[in-house]
This record gives sequence, C-alpha cells and structure tokens, in this order.
Amino acid sequence: MTPRQCKAARALLGWSQTVLAENARASLVTVARFEAGAEVRERTRYDLQRALEDAGIEFIDDGVRLVARA
Repeated sequence: MTPRQCKAARALLGWSQTVLAENARASLVTVARFEAGAEVRERTRYDLQRALEDAGIEFIDDGVRLVARA
C-alpha cells in the first residue's frame, strides 16, 4: 500500500486520519507521517492496510476500490 492508496481508501470510506488510526491501533501522527511519504514499520503498514481492507477496501494495481459487503 502506498501513501496515495491510503488517502484514496480513506476518502472512499469517508474516514479521517483519526478514524484510520483508531481502527489500525496506530497513532494519528503515524498515519499522518505515512500519508506524507515517511517510512513506517512494515507491521504498521500492514495494520493500516488491514484496517482498510476490513472496512471493505480492495487494493488493485496502484489504486483502490470499495467492495460491496454481503
């Protein structure tokens, strides 16, 4: 997941950085730094991506899409 994909995923969900941080159990500062292009730990990137995927985001090529939930 790239910082650009993270921002796009949040936009599709209508999530703020704060909401993503809460769902990923990360700090708001970490989310903001990642989206600004700073390096974060692999585990942190995984946690951010997992929170977005659990909310219905699918990462495709260099984009994202919202998947309908059954």
